[in-house]
Amino acid sequence: MTDRTRDDLTREPSRTNRLRRWVALDTTSGALLLVAAAVAVVWANSPWRETYDSLLHVEVGPEALHLHLSLAHWASDGLLAIFFFVVGVELKHEFVAGSLRDLKLAGVPIAAAVGGMVTPALCYVVVVALGDPEGLRGWAIPTATDIAFALAVLAIFGRGLPLALRTFLLTLAVVDDLLGIVVIATFYTEEIDFVMLAAALVAVALFGVLVRQAWRWWPVLIPVAVVAWGLMHASGVHATVAGVLLGFVVPAVAIRGEEQPRTERLDDAVRPYSAALALPVFAFAAAGVTVVGGDGSIVQPVSIGIVVGLVVGKLVGVLGSTWLMTTFTPLRLPDSIGIRDLLPVGLLTGVGFTVALLIAELSFEAGSDDHAAAAKVAILVGSVVSAILAAILLRWDARQARDPDMNRDNIPDIDKDVIGG
Repeated sequence: MTDRTRDDLTREPSRTNRLRRWVALDTTSGALLLVAAAVAVVWANSPWRETYDSLLHVEVGPEALHLHLSLAHWASDGLLAIFFFVVGVELKHEFVAGSLRDLKLAGVPIAAAVGGMVTPALCYVVVVALGDPEGLRGWAIPTATDIAFALAVLAIFGRGLPLALRTFLLTLAVVDDLLGIVVIATFYTEEIDFVMLAAALVAVALFGVLVRQAWRWWPVLIPVAVVAWGLMHASGVHATVAGVLLGFVVPAVAIRGEEQPRTERLDDAVRPYSAALALPVFAFAAAGVTVVGGDGSIVQPVSIGIVVGLVVGKLVGVLGSTWLMTTFTPLRLPDSIGIRDLLPVGLLTGVGFTVALLIAELSFEAGSDDHAAAAKVAILVGSVVSAILAAILLRWDARQARDPDMNRDNIPDIDKDVIGG
């Protein structure tokens, strides 16, 4: 069967294609996340909050495979792996054919991502160490950036600003997610079954071989990916790491005479399910913290440290790292972007949400409900404050006159494409 015949047989109705494209939009993805989180918060603080908690604790799955998990665990360990697969595919494409391929272009956003992780962690440690040393386990919570939410705010409020600003934020957020995955795999894994881990890596390698074959093999990819996920879960390493590794082995250059790299093709195929199912369901399961009638205090060093880290630490880290790189190295910001444009970008990186909620659950899931509730409320507050401040600054920045050489490289800017243009 030729590729053209296969495409003719599998082509979806145009209405379905339009729906898939709509779901994958930055604005749509962010809106679905926001609605799911809002429903969870309202339900968890309503007279029916016990039903919310009971629903999340319903256990399903085969016990023989050690997969008899609660719905909350299925959301964080299972569905979220779909999101991390999309992240892995995106990372692979950016490293091979995108903005991370050229260090001269990627150096500044990479440095900004590192600074945007280190500084919030330091802010958290300083605040929490002085008031509640037991809460130090959550040091990585304010280091995360939610790609979907951040890009949604930029798409809505950044209209008229340089399109290169979106690329800068995307590069920064992708590197941030990569570092976040390393943190999860390194610091939030207590025991590792190396036999299961090796078996998981073999399954990932098999997936890498199959994904390079003719497309008639694509139905085999799903069961192999599920096996890799299950083995990774059994190894003790967080199962979402399997999603990233599976994404990394997808070829990012066109093969077998195809016009489109398979990273782009699989991204287009899986992203709608990530945006419409995986992320909203996880947000619903993770964001529903009960404040009304709760036993512990929400205002504590852990919550203060998270809010300070997300709102202040992220901004200082991104701007400080960018200033250091552009002042003391030959690296410069991309064409048409100036330091003032990075004020809202720094705040957008403080929209932690999805990955921050995941790290909060990993940090405080055992015997520390008081810390867990405070951390989740702080993530919601810090993310909302960061998003609102970023939206205000984006509109302010869009109304300002643009210099002919915004990045100060002594070369007039030629990249005139704008967001929403």
